[in-house]
Amino acid sequence: MPVIVNLDIMMAKRKISLNELSARVGITVANLSVLKTGKGKAIRFTTLETLCEVLDCQPGDILEYRK
Repeated sequence: MPVIVNLDIMMAKRKISLNELSARVGITVANLSVLKTGKGKAIRFTTLETLCEVLDCQPGDILEYRK
């Protein structure tokens, strides 16, 4: 898949656990894990917005396109 999810990198930079991020974003740990491992097929803009707010980053810090 040419869209790479760098959520784990941002989590490491912000020193936030999967459980803490889940609680702060309002997504189940299971769904967040699917997104983190790149197995997700879609993400809602509202979820992306909340992730960016909690992680203090831009969407491009979480999602990357590679050919």
